[in-house]
Amino acid sequence: MNKRKLGFWEIWNMSFGFLGIQMGFALQNANASRILQIFGADIHHLSWFWLIAPITGFIVQPLIGHYSDRTWTKLGRRRPFFLTGAILASIGLLFLPQAHLFIAILPALWVGAGMLMIMDASFNIAMEPFRALVADNLPSEQRTQGFSIQTVLIGIGAVIGSWLPYALTNWFGISNTTTQGQVPTHLLISFIVGAIVLITSILITVFTTKEYSPEELKQFEAANGELASETEEASLLSIFSDFKKMPQTMRQLSWVQFFSWFGLFGMWVFTTPAIAHHIYKLPLTDTQSSTYQNAADWIGIIFGVYNAVSAVFAFFLPAIAKKIGRKATHTTSLIIGGLGLLSIYIAPNQYWLLGSMTAVGIAWASILSMPYAILAGAIPARKMGVYMGIFNLFIVLPQIVNGIIGGPLVKYVYGGNPIYALVISGVSFLAAAALVARVNDTDDVRI
Repeated sequence: MNKRKLGFWEIWNMSFGFLGIQMGFALQNANASRILQIFGADIHHLSWFWLIAPITGFIVQPLIGHYSDRTWTKLGRRRPFFLTGAILASIGLLFLPQAHLFIAILPALWVGAGMLMIMDASFNIAMEPFRALVADNLPSEQRTQGFSIQTVLIGIGAVIGSWLPYALTNWFGISNTTTQGQVPTHLLISFIVGAIVLITSILITVFTTKEYSPEELKQFEAANGELASETEEASLLSIFSDFKKMPQTMRQLSWVQFFSWFGLFGMWVFTTPAIAHHIYKLPLTDTQSSTYQNAADWIGIIFGVYNAVSAVFAFFLPAIAKKIGRKATHTTSLIIGGLGLLSIYIAPNQYWLLGSMTAVGIAWASILSMPYAILAGAIPARKMGVYMGIFNLFIVLPQIVNGIIGGPLVKYVYGGNPIYALVISGVSFLAAAALVARVNDTDDVRI
């Protein structure tokens, strides 16, 4: 018994919720540092505030993977988790930019950091069951296409989220100016819109997608010689056993993921202060001027560019992987992205950054699809959720490391200049590209 092939629109609807998730994620990535600085965060402490996100992911992702493998409700196996995550993430989106409303209880900076934690934990609750859902529902020969379509939707959502603040100001005349300790109006509206889109897109997936029942999945496993033994441990402690027994391909990919996401975290945290200082020539203490707000809005534009490029490039990934293989596709994409990040250092003006982020977008498309397509063929179907959760430890661990050392590096090694954090991110991408050569892709069917 084999899984049936799905049509394009079935795969599209199955992943549509990712559009809303990534719109919220993009609003967070492009604006969280800006908002925290408005609430009083020092630039050298920014990476420590961002630590909240990967630490919650470190705890949440394996647990969600473990329990989603063992859950079956009227909504199915994976859908209850990403619906719950979407609701909680929407709450974070609504209250992060309005943390000042709670100053009678706690400082706005503390509330903002707490909302950042809720948002990222909730995105983790929603995202990893989505990854597992694609692997659950698609036969091996459609997995590259499935993760590529997922990447397209991620790109579309991220473009909307990244560009929305700029569009509200420049197309609709909504103010982007602010006073001390107050988030600009265009950001408040952007986060409200993001929450609405997130819930709506998740509901589309919930109501249009069916999941295979546990009995059907067992039949698929038996057909592929993967049926679990009766004595296999099913307790929460089995996560540790699964970690020790992870496939060789997963171990090899872990190093690729480490350097890829170390670079991404540095880019997300330090791009706003780095560009404001390096390109716009603003002092590092300026977070209130109109020039700073314009610079921060431009960060949203260039982040939108890399996400738009990833959405387009993702359409071509299956064909490229079929031609040259998944490993060569991922290696080439990471090299292009690394060179793009390095080019920011020599950028003569803000418009140069459009080219830099075009290159980053190519890498981003591959990061979001190729490792998962490679991994899905190397792990048993019955363990798809927990191994996807464990695999994402290799996304959060590099972010934790960067979060701990990123701020002190800027302060004590880079002389206070955050542009060098972006240079290190570029070098990290190149290191990830070199490590792809060690990966054994056991399921590269090139279709």
